[in-house]
This record gives sequence, C-alpha cells and structure tokens, in this order.
Amino acid sequence: MTRENPLTHHEKLRYDYLLKNIHYLNEKEKREFDFLHAKLEGQKGTEEVFNPEAKEQLLSDSGIDLPTYANRSRSSRRSGGAQLETKVPKAKKSKKKRGFRFKRLFAWLGMLFLCVAIGMIVMFLKGFQSANPNSSNGPKDAKAAQVEVFNGQDTRDGVNILILGTDGRIGQNSAETRTDSIMVLNVSGKDKKLKLVSFMRDNLVYIDGYSQVINGQKQTDHKLNLAYELGEQEGKQGAEMVRKVLKDNFDLDIKYYALVDFQAFATAIDTLFPDGVTIDAQFSTLNGVPVTEATVGDDLHATETESPTQTIRAGKQQMNGSTLLNYARFRDDDEGDYGRTRRQQQVMTAVLQQIKDPTKLFTGSEALGKVFAMTSTNLPYTFLLTNGLSVLEGGQNGIERLTVPELGDWVDDFDVYGGQSLRVDQKAYQNKLAQMGFR
Repeated sequence: MTRENPLTHHEKLRYDYLLKNIHYLNEKEKREFDFLHAKLEGQKGTEEVFNPEAKEQLLSDSGIDLPTYANRSRSSRRSGGAQLETKVPKAKKSKKKRGFRFKRLFAWLGMLFLCVAIGMIVMFLKGFQSANPNSSNGPKDAKAAQVEVFNGQDTRDGVNILILGTDGRIGQNSAETRTDSIMVLNVSGKDKKLKLVSFMRDNLVYIDGYSQVINGQKQTDHKLNLAYELGEQEGKQGAEMVRKVLKDNFDLDIKYYALVDFQAFATAIDTLFPDGVTIDAQFSTLNGVPVTEATVGDDLHATETESPTQTIRAGKQQMNGSTLLNYARFRDDDEGDYGRTRRQQQVMTAVLQQIKDPTKLFTGSEALGKVFAMTSTNLPYTFLLTNGLSVLEGGQNGIERLTVPELGDWVDDFDVYGGQSLRVDQKAYQNKLAQMGFR
C-alpha cells in the first residue's frame, strides 16, 4: 500500500526547489532541507533536526520573510483553502488599513455629494414646475420667459453675470418694460470674493448704430437704460444690446445674463427666506430733513387703475419679497437715483450674505427653479451646481461693491432727447473695474 506523502503542498514545493539547488544551499537552507527530507522519510527525531524553536530562529537569522508551513487537514489541501502564510511587517499592515479607511471615507463623501446634488435637482424641478406657465400646476395668466440671444464672453478671472432688474411682469411685452437696475456680479474669482458693480441708468453712453460719430469720435449721447429697449425692438435682443454697450463704454466682458422682474424677485425671496431678509433700512434726507420712515409704492400689487403704497420705517427689520422690492426701488429722497442704486446693492449683499443655512441648498434650489421658470436667462443650472458653494463662500468672505458713477463723481449733462443725464470719465472707471478683477 502506498504511503501518503507527509509533506504539505507548500512543503513539497519547497523541498523540490531545495533539492534542485542542493549544491548551492547555504547553512540555513541545508538545515531546512534536512528537516523536510527527514519528514518525507518518516524519520524519528524530526523535531530535533528542525523543531519549532529552531525554525523560528532560522527565520529570525535570515533577515527576510521566509515561508512558514501551516498545519492543514487533508480536506483543506484538496480544496486549496489554506494558503501560504507570510510574515508581513506590522507597519505595512497598518498602512494598508489606513489606505482602506481613506478610500472608504472618500466613497462615503462621494455618495453624500451625489445625494445632495440629486436633492438639489429634484427641488429645482419642483420649483420650476410650480412656476412654469406651461406645466399643469403653473400659473395660467402668464407666458413662459424666453431665452434671448446673448453672445457671452469669458473673463480672465471668475465669471461676470449681467443682472437686469425690469419693471415688468411675466407675460408682459418686453418692449414695454424698463431696466431700473443694471448690475454685473463677478463670482468664482481667485480671491474667492464676490464683486458687484451697479451702473446708474442715466449714464451717458455710446450705443452703436444710434449714437452720433463726429469727426471719427464716438459720442456718448444716450442714456444707458435705453439700450435694453432698443435691443428689444431689434428682435428681443435687449440683454445682448446692454452687453455690447457695457463692452464698448467700460471694456467689460460678460458671460451670462438674467432678467429679473418684480414677480420673480419677490417669489425667490419668499421661497428662500420664509421669515424674511434681515436688513437695516436706510434713507437719506428729504429737503434736508432726515427721513425716519418713507411711503413707497407697492409696485408688485399695482394695477392700471390702482397704485397702492406701503410705509417702511428706517432701521433694522425683516422684509418679505414684496417689501424688499419696494425698498430697493424707492428714490424719492434727496439722493434720488443714486440712493436707489445704493439700496439695490444693499439688498443684493444682504441676500448673498444670509445664505448660510445648509438647508438653503434645497430651498434655494426650489427658489432658483421658480426664478428660472419666470426669468429670461442663459445661465445653466449646471453652473449653479458646480459654482454654488464658491458663491456661498464668496458671500461670507465679503462683497466688494462699486457704483458707476460714485456719489458726486459726474457732470450733469443732457442726452440727445434733452433728458438730464450723467457724464462720467469712462477711462477712469475702466481702470477701477480692472483693479477690482472684473476683466
């Protein structure tokens, strides 16, 4: 009867290797070969030839990781379940374990960001459907806003967004609306700050195709807020016309635009801030007397036959969307349009700085969905997903503001129609915009 080989699978491989190289073995390998050979022959005294203590000493003396032979049953040898055991330095094991933990952490973070992104998209679509006139749940007395032609240009640092505040309402003919607010917002710049510049609507500018050219010199003879109206008359390209005018006069490149009307503004504020926006209402003087409260027109609820008003007191308070809109449009104190432009910047700054609550990622997405359904804009939602956090961070890092022109930094003049206007040093403001990082 054939005697079963007493060597394990790995011992057999080791024995064959040592046998083939028997003339080149060192002392340690010779002792190992003697042990395996004695075991193979069934000799007594195997423990003396190569007992566990001697084997451990052999491994210690070698300075390298040699194989150890696991005691395996016959069934485990047949199944291949037991494997070659090797001594692995503890440092390597902990390094692998740390790498595994980091990978698992990154995987969880990736899943978290994915869930947040999906949640934002769902809330955006919810808001979009609730305000889209073409949807089953949307308002039936309005038309969906249309995206206009806009040949946006990249800037060297960050992204410039043209924000036009109009006095129209959704569904109203755009040729009937005026741009009471003209701003450019710079986001995602290297310094991680938001920059906001407001252009007063009475700025005298050159409008290509409409302004005069005398002796080769382009004349600044039209008001800035006329540009939108002229563009709309040329096939609904009001935003594009404003973009070109700002480029021609202030050398400002702009990538995206957004036309925000009364209803879109109020809806966004009420959705994003259910408890209102905290703001310190500030008025100038009226005939030299400080204004402690002001009666303002309630523009959102005005009709062709009724012009409701609202009283807003000076000081810190909470304002809903309608009140905030009325406050931003007030211009009946001694500062006139300059005061209105300053309040518009104050409102924009307050909104951007108060978006701190992480839940605003979702309520904010719903508000944006509503605004997108009601607003003409070429700003892609993917931009908001990829740049939303940088915008929030920029709001907390501070907002640099500039008004063109600054208070008193103009010369009173008249446009071609005889209307009072403001003449400014455009070269000087081109330099200021460049220093702020707008181009």
